[in-house]
Amino acid sequence: MGLHHIILAITTLSAQEIRLAPIATSVDAPTDIQHAPGQPGVLYLVQQNGLIRILRNGAIDPAPFLDIRSKTRADGERGLLGLAFPPSFPQSGRFYVNYTNLTGATIIAMYSAGSPTETILLQIPQPFANHNGGQLRFGPDGYLYIGMGDGGSAGDPQSNGQNRNALLGKMLRVDVESEPGRVLVPPTNPFPNTNGTRPEVWALGLRNPWRFSFDRATGDLWIADVGQNAYEEINFQPASSKGGENYGWNLMEGAHCFRTATCNTQGLTLPVAEYGRNDGCSITGGFVYRGRSAPGLRGSYIYADYCSGRIWGLERSGTQWVNRLLLLAAGRNITTFGEDETGELYVGDASSDTIFRIEGSLAPRFSAPNVVNSASYAPGIVPGALATIFASGVLNDEAVISAPSLPLPTDLRNVSLTVNGTPAGILALANQRGVELVNFQVPPQTTGPNADIVLTREGNRSSPVTVPILARQPAIFTTNGTDAIVVQLPEYALVTTSQPLRRGDFAYLYANALGTTENTETQITLGGVACPVQFAGPPPGLIAVYQVNFQVPQNTPSGTQELILRIANTASPAVKIPVSEPRP
Repeated sequence: MGLHHIILAITTLSAQEIRLAPIATSVDAPTDIQHAPGQPGVLYLVQQNGLIRILRNGAIDPAPFLDIRSKTRADGERGLLGLAFPPSFPQSGRFYVNYTNLTGATIIAMYSAGSPTETILLQIPQPFANHNGGQLRFGPDGYLYIGMGDGGSAGDPQSNGQNRNALLGKMLRVDVESEPGRVLVPPTNPFPNTNGTRPEVWALGLRNPWRFSFDRATGDLWIADVGQNAYEEINFQPASSKGGENYGWNLMEGAHCFRTATCNTQGLTLPVAEYGRNDGCSITGGFVYRGRSAPGLRGSYIYADYCSGRIWGLERSGTQWVNRLLLLAAGRNITTFGEDETGELYVGDASSDTIFRIEGSLAPRFSAPNVVNSASYAPGIVPGALATIFASGVLNDEAVISAPSLPLPTDLRNVSLTVNGTPAGILALANQRGVELVNFQVPPQTTGPNADIVLTREGNRSSPVTVPILARQPAIFTTNGTDAIVVQLPEYALVTTSQPLRRGDFAYLYANALGTTENTETQITLGGVACPVQFAGPPPGLIAVYQVNFQVPQNTPSGTQELILRIANTASPAVKIPVSEPRP
């Protein structure tokens, strides 16, 4: 893997977006908050001293779920640190814990509900008392992920973070469910048969991944890694990853070389966000919020700092990561986050031994870079054109809701929006794999250099967002952001790799945001060759979309070619279309 170039998050300040509502007290030094599959209204509260307690419908059960106080002790960073329930728990009763034993070694053990019998799966010696990691979670793939710190002291004196033959300083991925009581290595691990690398390793270069989590909507992995003396960091691993990432420790701390002015960053994956000592001293990782009670938070990765009590939300905005301060909970020592069965979030505060529920606004939320051309996803709007808002709080559940007929409604499923105060017609709402959006037509009468857009759902209004107004922003609709939607004539067949355009063919495409245009202003090039244009204008039965008819010249190169639309010297982004020999 080459160097991963990541744009670190831009931090923005905002008004207080969330509140902390207490739901349980007298929870001694909480280290984890978990829910079990199939148990709505139940949370499992993990205490550092070796107790796991059940919070059921707002009350803590008198008897603990698990008591291993004889096997561990709360001592600095040691103790009972993590709990994980497999998907099979409702049938099997199995669960897994991560704790340090009385000699300080990390123990990964299996238990069954209601039984004190322990099966030790892994025992990993710890050279020092700190940096034990402690989190373990089942991923969407059904495997158990285990976050291991570098073994402690300061600066990773044993270089465990970069030692591929050590389990310390790593994210491990193992199969503990196929043969309960045994640890198997998944065949898809990145280093199953690599000399000098432990096959359990999923990723390396971690200092102390105290808390990590998977996005329940996308499967993406978020790792919060505690820093040394300068930077705390957040690492992002997309669900498509095959593993093997090197997050840099102890060559780097955050996005900075550690102890040296320069360092070799080849093959390292940089964090997507970091913060320094002005904002805190020890990061506590959380979750991407996917609940219903605070729709505007959806899609934000919520995390905190143990020392300062700051709680932030991190998300993509256009091509950048944007970090915003959600709450300054001064005096709180936030040790852990939890997620219940419905996606609501909780925090554990060691300063008050209290578990809090995170509460927020019902209003939807979006930012200017996420108001884009519906075809190209380029920022900005064009009067009369189709635009898309990528927003939080549009639809609670996965669905695609389309306008039932023309003219477009200005209210669809209790969602509406205005552009400079004028209601806009809504084409569709969607929530797919955690991505929420609104497709709408910009009112044709919109004028000015900028427009204020307000999105409303069920009477809850977003803050106004100012976006630029453009005269035109030509873009060709595609199937996947790359491959153009082009229809052959006279067959009306969609052009595909197996059914390419041929030289001499007539065809048409759909385009967006052409502005006020005439045929003479519309130009098409395919493979760098100008194409004759027969028609450019609104097609019957569609709204805010242009149809452009053209012919493929005889001198067009064969193969996959770039298709570009130009209006008055403004070019669309290039898209791809397959071209073949003339028809026989």
